[in-house]
Amino acid sequence: MNNNVETREFQTEIRQLLDIVINSLYTDRNVFLRELISNAADATEKLRYCKLTEENSDNLDLPLEISIQTDEKAHTLTISDNGIGMTKEELIENLGTIAHSGSKEFIRQLAEVKKDSETGSMDLSLIGQFGVGFYSAFMVADKVTIHTRSFRPDAESWVWTSDGTGTYSLAKGDKNTYGTSIILNLKPDAYNYCQAEEIKRIIKQYSSFVPFPIKVNDEKANTVEAIWTKNPTQISEEEYTEFYKYIDNSYQEPFYKLHFTSDAPLSIRALLFVPAENFERLGFSRMERGVNLFCKKVLIQEKSEAIVPEWMRFVRGIIDSDDLPLNISRETLQDNALVVKLNKVVTSRFLKFLEEQAKDNPDKYRQFWEKFNHFLKEGAATDYIHKDALVRLLRFESNFTAPGELIALDDYVGRMREDQKAIYYVGGTNREVIESGPYLEIFKDKGIEVLYTYEAIDDYILDSLHEYKGKKIIAAEQDSSDLPDADLNESQKEEEMPEDDKQALLAWFKETLDTKVTEVRASKRLVDSPAVVLSPHGTHNMQKMMQLMSKELNSVPAGILEINSRHPVIKGINELRKNEDPFATEAAEQVLQNAQIAAGLIVDPRNMVNRLYSILERAVTKK
Repeated sequence: MNNNVETREFQTEIRQLLDIVINSLYTDRNVFLRELISNAADATEKLRYCKLTEENSDNLDLPLEISIQTDEKAHTLTISDNGIGMTKEELIENLGTIAHSGSKEFIRQLAEVKKDSETGSMDLSLIGQFGVGFYSAFMVADKVTIHTRSFRPDAESWVWTSDGTGTYSLAKGDKNTYGTSIILNLKPDAYNYCQAEEIKRIIKQYSSFVPFPIKVNDEKANTVEAIWTKNPTQISEEEYTEFYKYIDNSYQEPFYKLHFTSDAPLSIRALLFVPAENFERLGFSRMERGVNLFCKKVLIQEKSEAIVPEWMRFVRGIIDSDDLPLNISRETLQDNALVVKLNKVVTSRFLKFLEEQAKDNPDKYRQFWEKFNHFLKEGAATDYIHKDALVRLLRFESNFTAPGELIALDDYVGRMREDQKAIYYVGGTNREVIESGPYLEIFKDKGIEVLYTYEAIDDYILDSLHEYKGKKIIAAEQDSSDLPDADLNESQKEEEMPEDDKQALLAWFKETLDTKVTEVRASKRLVDSPAVVLSPHGTHNMQKMMQLMSKELNSVPAGILEINSRHPVIKGINELRKNEDPFATEAAEQVLQNAQIAAGLIVDPRNMVNRLYSILERAVTKK
């Protein structure tokens, strides 16, 4: 004791913690303010509870609020609350020792992270991941002074002071009201924290929804209510819209909103929004995830990468769960089993919401699909946990729909013919290209519905499904025994060339085209076109994507060539072949390339220009 000042040493683990906090490199020092405000809010909440449950609490009449004062001349920052305050013993227990189980293991983890950071292998905001609480103040302050007085009757005022070097001092104080004030004497490189605007900015980022007023130099800084904690029936559409605009810095109204609570398997309060526009499709950069993770209204992770899957990055909103204690939720969330459960619950609930919207208001869902279908397709291709739900949300055009009209796989299955073997689809860059190609001929002839796919990812999803509701999924351009065959009428049968000629022509085609095809055979599915190329592996859309990725635009993969032996072009080539006319070879190669063009496989057609001129010359000069 010296002049009524008692000096004590921190417990060994606290000294280790202080060393790590003060000397480690951090990517974001701002979190210290979140920690101190959270502590103040906890103390205030405890006092509110005591006022409701304890007798003789009439004298606890100070406003339940948090006050922050900045002093740019003195370079100090003061955070005050009218909470329960602390006694001398509580000061020693809470700030001088580690009193909670698991904290020593926490210190060990911090030390490991520090060790890694010194080797340059990690660059982390430790405070953002771990609940170091009060000690984060020493990141920005070279001296911390606490004036506190417990709300208990006849409690004394105490002053706690430390420079974070291993000791702290205790002395009686002169605070005449209950609560706590923390004064930070800021380090020279932290003088920005005595600027009111900087403090307001940090409050908006981390502590906007603390359930008590936070006043900065007597001006309220947290002006937006945490409406996700309220009953949806108590919230107007205008309030939802204003809240969305606040959290997303948007000027538009949200397209969809989902507000729900869940008690099992986790306690969750969630408010999610779908924006009015998808800026990725407009050419902007890839979106960051937009769902923030809160615990008891305090931001734990902004734009959390753990709380929703990557394909849900277009969703904006807030998830608040009391099942994530602060000392756990600030650890590495990706490895937290609770967060994995939280991710699954939130994602499943959002998908269920979209399915309900698609059923209740198909026109609005179609508008959503037009803007955000890429994300759902990405999810269906990569998210195996939720794949079934995502596939039900997919929409397609077909040869049975009008342009712009969309159907789900369930719609397709519901109107399949009884004798239909499979769900069929065909790919192309757009509807006109698909409908002008040869792959629809047999389906038109038999009145079978075919889904249209316009992107390689569509083909990938359908191909990876293999089947849906017990029905195989088959690409019309694939070589498959499940594709329908044409039923020839008598006149078509009469148009067939003799079998010997047909077999000789097939062999000649294969010999002429050599490695450009894997097989040549007579088609059972062509009606009007002379030839078609089938893919032995995958779909043409996927093959085209692989061509573009490899940049081998002139390298067309070999496929199966089916020829229509009743077609005049094929019959003409057969006559040229029998007459040993060299032009037969050019005609056969052009038939193949025409079929490849119809399949979308020829990206650069310039190498066929000379042959086309040769064919044109023969046509215009033939007598």
